[in-house]
Amino acid sequence: MDHPVITRFAPSPTGPLHLGHAYAAKVAHDLASQSGGKMILRIDDIDHTRCRDIFTTQIFNDLDWLGLNWYSSASDAQSGRNAPRQSQRMPAYQAALKTLQDKGLVYPCYLSRRELNELLSAPHAPPASQIDENISAAAPASVIANTDQLLSQKEQARRHAAGQGAAWRLRMDTAIDIALSNNCGSGHDGSENGDDGETLSWFDHLAGRQIADPAQFGDVVIARADIAVSYHLSVVIDDALDGVTLVTRGDDLAASTHLHRLLQALFALSVPDYCHHALVLDQAGKRLAKRDSAHSLEMMRQIHDDPSSLFGKMPPMPAVNLHGNA
Repeated sequence: MDHPVITRFAPSPTGPLHLGHAYAAKVAHDLASQSGGKMILRIDDIDHTRCRDIFTTQIFNDLDWLGLNWYSSASDAQSGRNAPRQSQRMPAYQAALKTLQDKGLVYPCYLSRRELNELLSAPHAPPASQIDENISAAAPASVIANTDQLLSQKEQARRHAAGQGAAWRLRMDTAIDIALSNNCGSGHDGSENGDDGETLSWFDHLAGRQIADPAQFGDVVIARADIAVSYHLSVVIDDALDGVTLVTRGDDLAASTHLHRLLQALFALSVPDYCHHALVLDQAGKRLAKRDSAHSLEMMRQIHDDPSSLFGKMPPMPAVNLHGNA
C-alpha cells in the first residue's frame, strides 16, 4: 500500500466519547495524513433504541477540539459536518440481506434471548459458537448454532403470524463453501490477498497476514430482529460504500474480522487492509466505557485548554509501514 489511504472513524452516538475514542480517531487520522489520504467520519447510528442526536453534535465538537480533520467521503476536497449516517443506509443493508436470502444463505430465528440462554444452560445443549448479535455486537458470548432446527416449521409459522420479528442467521457452513469458491479477489493495492482456494485471509499492518476462521462464530446473526441489520453486516457494507482502504480499530474487534472477511467474499467486495491497535485502559487495566464520565472528552474540554496533553496519556501511535504489506 504505497498510495493515499482512506481510513474511517465510526463512533456510535450512544454517549460521550472518551479517551479511547480520541486515540482511535487519532490513529485513523494520522495514518491517513501520513499517506496523503483522508479519514472519513461515519456516524454508526443504526441502533435507534440507544442513539441520540445530542451525542452526534458532541462528536463533531470533540473532533474539532482535538484538531482532527475528517471528510464525509473520499472525494471531498474540504472537511465538513456532513458525515454519512448508518440510519440513512438501511436500503443498502436490506439489499445486502436480500442477496443472502435469495442465495439461501440465511434463515429466520424466532428464539428469544431468554430461550437461547435456557438452551445454553441445558445439560445437553447443542454445540455453541462465540458471538451472538442478539446479545451484543462487540462482546463475544455463547450462542446456539443451527437454530432453525430447534423450532418446528409450525411453531415458526405461528410466531410469524403473531407478529414476532425474526433475526436472520447466516448458514455458516454453506456460506464458507460459497465464499471459498469465489475468493480470488485482490486488495486495493492490486496485490493478491494470499487466498489459495482453501482459505480466506487479510493483511493486518501490526499482526501480518491473517487466515480467516469464520466457522468459530457458528450461525451468527446477520440482521437483528429489533433493528433489521447487525454491526457485522452494516460495517462491511459501509466500508465498501465509503471506499475505505485501511480499517483502523481497537484490537478488541480483531476477532470480528474473521466474519467480515467472509462477508466481503460473499458480496465480492474489495478487501481493505487492517490495523487493530491497542486500547486505552483505565488505572485498573480495564477498557474505558462511556458510562465513566471521568474519561469523557466533554469533561476533558472543560478542564484542558490544550488537548495535546491528552495524547501523552495514550499508547504510542502504532508503527505502521504503509509502503508494503508483505
